[in-house]
Amino acid sequence: MLNPTVIDVFCGAGGFSEGFRQQGFKIVKGYDNYGPAIDTFNHNFQLNVDTKNVLDFQKSVEEIESIPDTTVILGSPPCVSFSNSNKSGKADKSMGLKLTETFLRIVVVKKFKDDSKLKAWFMENVPNSLNYIKDEYTFKDLNLSEWALSIDHSPDDIAIRLAGNSKVINSADYGSPQIRKRAITGELISAGSLVIPLPTHSNKKENNHLSSYRTLKEIRRFLPSPFKFQPGKLISDPSYEISIRQDELSDQFYDSGLFECEWKNSHFLKTNHPYMGRMSFPEKETNPSRTICATNIGTSRESIIYRSELKRSGNGEYRTHTVREAATLMGFPITYQFCGAETSKLRLVGNAVCPSVSRSFAQIVRRDLGLRRIIKPIVRREVNLNSVNNLNSPHIKGFEVPPKKNEGSRFRRHPFKYGNITVTLSNYDITNKKSASKWITSVQYGNGDGYPSQNYPDNFFGTLEKVIMGFERGPEFVETINNGFSEQVASSELLQEMYENRRSQQPFLEPTELIEKVASIIDDFTFDSPDFKQNGLIYFNHKESVPKKQIMALYAINKVSSIANT
Repeated sequence: MLNPTVIDVFCGAGGFSEGFRQQGFKIVKGYDNYGPAIDTFNHNFQLNVDTKNVLDFQKSVEEIESIPDTTVILGSPPCVSFSNSNKSGKADKSMGLKLTETFLRIVVVKKFKDDSKLKAWFMENVPNSLNYIKDEYTFKDLNLSEWALSIDHSPDDIAIRLAGNSKVINSADYGSPQIRKRAITGELISAGSLVIPLPTHSNKKENNHLSSYRTLKEIRRFLPSPFKFQPGKLISDPSYEISIRQDELSDQFYDSGLFECEWKNSHFLKTNHPYMGRMSFPEKETNPSRTICATNIGTSRESIIYRSELKRSGNGEYRTHTVREAATLMGFPITYQFCGAETSKLRLVGNAVCPSVSRSFAQIVRRDLGLRRIIKPIVRREVNLNSVNNLNSPHIKGFEVPPKKNEGSRFRRHPFKYGNITVTLSNYDITNKKSASKWITSVQYGNGDGYPSQNYPDNFFGTLEKVIMGFERGPEFVETINNGFSEQVASSELLQEMYENRRSQQPFLEPTELIEKVASIIDDFTFDSPDFKQNGLIYFNHKESVPKKQIMALYAINKVSSIANT
C-alpha cells in the first residue's frame, strides 16, 4: 500500500488532514458546510470539492456509500455546543450530539461493509464532549437497523464502542507550541482499540528523556515583526525545514493593535476576574502558548495579547496575534494558506487540529500498515497565493473611534479582590440574577460561580464614613472621594451611554475608568493593621473581619451608584 488514503469529515482548515499528508497519506476528499473551510481545504490539498452539510448523511445510507472508501476516516465535529466556554458549559448539546452521531454512522457503514478498506478512524473534540457521548452505540442507535439486517447483524448489536477508546491529550506533548487539550476518540481496526502515540515532548521536570515543551518565545523569534516588512529577506519556519521570502509570507504584516478600552478589558479579566484565577498579561513567553481560540476579539480572558512592537501608549499599546502567528502556534507550515476574511481565517485556525498531533497518529497507522517510517515531515515548500485574500497591509491604525457596545450592554466591575471579597458596581442585579433599572453596589464572597452575593442600598456609604474616619489617613480618603472624585460621576443614563460608547465625556468618567480610579486611589493607602474586625457589625456578611481597603472600596462604589441614581 504505497498511498494510503484519507477522507476528512468536518474538515475545516484541514489541520487533521495536514498531519496525515505529512506522513505520506493521500487526502481524497473533505466535507464541510462552511465556504471558507472548503476553499481553504481545496487550495492546500489541490482538490475541487463543494460545500456539504454532513447532516445529509444522517438518514441516507446511499449518501454514505457515495463517500470514497479510504484507509482512514478523520472527523472533527464542531465543538461549540460541548465547549465549557460556551455559556459556561451550559449550552444545548443536542446539535453537537447529532453531528457526532452522524460521523459515527459514516464510520460504521464504512467499517462493516463488504470488502471494507477502512484501517483506522479518529475523531477530535473538546474534552467536555466525552461527558455526553455514549460508551457504545448499537446499529439501532445510529439509525442503521435495516442496513444492519442486510449485512446479517441484529439492530441491537454493538456497532461501535467508545468507552476505552477515547483519550484527552495535550498537543504540547507532541511538539505543538501551545497547551491545547483535546479528546481523541478512534480505533486502529487491527487492534480493535485506540492506540495512543508516545509523547515526544514534555515538561523537562517530569520526563528528562523527552524534548522540552516548545515555548511561545521560541516560535515568535522566527517570525518577523508585523511592522518590519523586508520583502526579499528569507525567513525560516519554526517547525519545518522551509525558508521563504517575506513577500511570500501571508497574513503577518498588518496592524492588529487594540483600542485601550479593548486591551484594558482583557487585562481586567485576566488579572482581576471575579472568581477565576489570575493569568499573565501580556503573554508569558517562556511557556507554550495558551490555547488558540476561534475568535480574536482582544477583549476577552482567552485573548492572546502581545505588547506592540510600535512605541505606542494607550490605543495600540497592545495587540492580538496575527493570523500567521496563530497558524504557526497551531503547527501549520508557513506555506499553508487560509481563505476568507480575517475573522474567517481566525475561525479556521482556532478550530483546527494541530498537525503535530494528527501526524503522530498517522505514524501509528503507517506502522500498522507495514509502511516505512517517515521521519522528516512531507511539507509543501512552494507558496501559492493565487485567490488568497492576503491580509498584509502597510496601513497603521488611527484608532479614531472605539468599537461601541450594544445598547443596554451589561456592566460589572470591581477594583480588586482582597480577603476573598469583591466589591462590585453593576448595571444589573448580580445577587438576584435579573435586570435592573439602576446602578447597584454589591459584594461577592468566594471564588466560584454561585458564590454568596449581597446588595447594598444607595447612600449606605454614610454608614461607613464614621468607621473609615478612624482608619490611618481615613479622613484623607473621605476628602479625596468627596472632593474631586464624586464630581466625575455622571447620571445613570449618561453613565450607561459612556459605557456603550467606550468614551468618557468630560468632566465625567465612564464606569470602567471610575472603577480603575477607585483602585488607584485606594492602592495609595497602607495600614499597619490591614484588617478591620466587625465585632458584630453587619457591613459585610459572612465575615468576622474584612480588609480595610474593601470597606473603602464599598464606600467609594456605593458613592458612585448613589450619585448616578439620584
